[in-house]
Amino acid sequence: MATVTDLKREFLEYIEISKGRSLKTVENYDRYLTRFIEFSKVVSPTDITDKVVQEFRLWLNRQSAGASKHGVGTLKKKTQNYYLIALRAFLKYLHRQGVQTLPAERIELAKVPERSLDVVSSVELERLLNAPLEALQKADSPEKERVCLRDKAILELLFSTGLRVSELCALDVDIDLSRDELSVRGKGDKVRVVFLSGTAKKAIATYLKARTDMEEALFVDGRPKALHRITPRDIQRHIKKYATLAGITSQVTPHVLRHMFATDLLENGADLRSVQALLGHANIATTQVYTHVTDRHLHDIHKAFHGKKRK
Repeated sequence: MATVTDLKREFLEYIEISKGRSLKTVENYDRYLTRFIEFSKVVSPTDITDKVVQEFRLWLNRQSAGASKHGVGTLKKKTQNYYLIALRAFLKYLHRQGVQTLPAERIELAKVPERSLDVVSSVELERLLNAPLEALQKADSPEKERVCLRDKAILELLFSTGLRVSELCALDVDIDLSRDELSVRGKGDKVRVVFLSGTAKKAIATYLKARTDMEEALFVDGRPKALHRITPRDIQRHIKKYATLAGITSQVTPHVLRHMFATDLLENGADLRSVQALLGHANIATTQVYTHVTDRHLHDIHKAFHGKKRK
């Protein structure tokens, strides 16, 4: 009979080739499952039992997550769940292959605290979106001017589309600005359509007009020599700089603009399913983190229309 290690390799090949998972996902699953196998010392699939999984969960729960501003903490429940999700997927695969082992449904995920959203006010958002133009007025070279125009285009595009920063970095210069929509390839290699605002299209066009290089990437790092495609880390750093310039004290990341995109849609009457499609969420449960917005909208409706005939 094949060992658990052999079956793990087959499983990873399966999710990469047959399921089309990204190499990053395959690497993560490999790391999670290897950690489980090394800890539990299981050899045969029949060695995976309730008791073995329970001991692994206890071990995970007691692992240090490293130093933070609150001191040294333990592994977050959400991170622990990544290991359990990988293990469940592996067990489901074994079941489909007719391999006798622990049923996947025996593994329940740990309950995690309700996710909170990092957002900024509409006034702060406007200041952030305009910060590159203020920096442009102080630019003293063509290179610095191009950087400011690039960053204006990045901020407008993030807010207009709700793109993940990795999706934005992957865009090429051949973007068709005559159209109001754009196809992007997101998580799981899935393609979805996002929509460009007039402001975003204008900012991108202005930036491209100032470009003098021949790079295929839509956004480049801006250095005069050895240009390369901009990275998520570059964008995170630039947004942090503009947030400071805009006088925003809370932490602002590319994902905050994605949150603001979704929040703006819901506050203006969009339904949760539509927002799910625009964000590229595979599961509506992921989008439901924004229900605080719809809840507030319902409160306004109740206040406006309920009990008007009572004295």
